[in-house]
Amino acid sequence: MSAPILFALPGNEALAPCLAAALHAEIGDVEIRHFPDGESYVRLDSAAEGHPVIILATLARPDAVTLPLLYTAMTAREEGAQSVGLIAPYLAYMRQDRRFKPGEAVTSRHFAKLISGAFDWLVTVDPHLHRYKSLDEIYSIPSAVTSAAPLMAAWIDNNVKNPVIIGPDAESEQWAASVAADAGHAPYTVLTKVRRGDRDVQVSVPDPQILEGRTPVLVDDIISTAGTMAEAAHNLQTLGAAPPVCVATHGIFAGQAMNHLINAGVSRIVTTNSIAHKTNAIDISGLLTRAVYDVTSG
Repeated sequence: MSAPILFALPGNEALAPCLAAALHAEIGDVEIRHFPDGESYVRLDSAAEGHPVIILATLARPDAVTLPLLYTAMTAREEGAQSVGLIAPYLAYMRQDRRFKPGEAVTSRHFAKLISGAFDWLVTVDPHLHRYKSLDEIYSIPSAVTSAAPLMAAWIDNNVKNPVIIGPDAESEQWAASVAADAGHAPYTVLTKVRRGDRDVQVSVPDPQILEGRTPVLVDDIISTAGTMAEAAHNLQTLGAAPPVCVATHGIFAGQAMNHLINAGVSRIVTTNSIAHKTNAIDISGLLTRAVYDVTSG
């Protein structure tokens, strides 16, 4: 069987070498640029014929990435690729999972159809599964989902003295409990959250007694606008707690998110390298490698 070829879309180059080495894959060259009118230009500079092709593309800010991604997959197939798989460390369009108002697009399903039509399999980390029990409900291709929670727990255990794990809302309780258990059985609590709009979030204060003598660690799957974490960090500061640490799988950091967290008194912000950012301190290449082997060996 020919060696796989890994094409990393722009912005994913840092993660590619570790993945390629672990998957015994060659790193292919792909040229992606835009014409003056905004249309995408894609060219595979490495031969795909006869090879399994893997495309690495984290899907933060997906509208700019999706068309070049689809063109790359289609071109690889036209060039004779044996198969075309997608490693999307961050998978976009998972939040709109129902029609909240008449006429709204349920974009999670529409996006899933686009990706399923272009790829043979999908690997991702901590997708935002809320009303869906699994990706199989909307994706028609084999998928492997892995979680960064154990790696986050290990980082906390090694870097934070006397942590107390804090989940941002009720949905995160099971996840926060898992991180706490892996982080030396640290205590944990979960906040209640009322969202008034995309950027207006009110967060309750946890039981102050659980904070005594401990460093608060706010954990979440995604930091987007950082409204929830910033509000929680601010509330913790009013209680006289130690400056909190924020740990998340995916760091999108939309708009002024970093400034919001810093102004709220956060001592450190840590994310995985699912999305390239200066806060990356947790490597998920091993998780992704195992997930690829799982989905391709089945």
